[in-house]
Amino acid sequence: MTEQSNRWMDQAKRWDENQKVINQMLQDIQALVCKRDSTLGALGARWGLHAEQSFRNALRGILEDSFGVQVLNVVEFDDEGEVFGYPDQVELDLIVKDGRLIICEIKSSMSRADMYAFDRKIKFYQKRHQRQADRALVISPMIDDSARQVAQKLGIQVYSYAEEVDPTQY
Repeated sequence: MTEQSNRWMDQAKRWDENQKVINQMLQDIQALVCKRDSTLGALGARWGLHAEQSFRNALRGILEDSFGVQVLNVVEFDDEGEVFGYPDQVELDLIVKDGRLIICEIKSSMSRADMYAFDRKIKFYQKRHQRQADRALVISPMIDDSARQVAQKLGIQVYSYAEEVDPTQY
């Protein structure tokens, strides 16, 4: 073997070793990205649940203490699977004043599918309690445009950004 061939073989060996190191580094980076995404997702979900409960508590405190309005968090079991397609519990927030019933959905974000699920929850409650809701509304800081279109089609009022609320509407 010539000296040039030996150099080429040594160089090829170093390239292979470097490639293995680079591939391992890429795998490590991908694992870190997945871990970060998973951690952020868990934190976001936890924050969303806590934010929803905080808002629900504030709504209850303000409306009940200042305006004599009853605010209820109702959890019922849907044995027939009318809402989700299989038996599961259904959670709704209700606001009751002078016989008027408002059914609310308080969520950290709402998608198109969430809006349809909320509509099924409303129908489930109305059927089970033989009582028509006077209003249905969603309170959420993040609502997809497609979810807004569904809400409009279904007659669900949406409260999201402060700039979007028209105080003269009601």
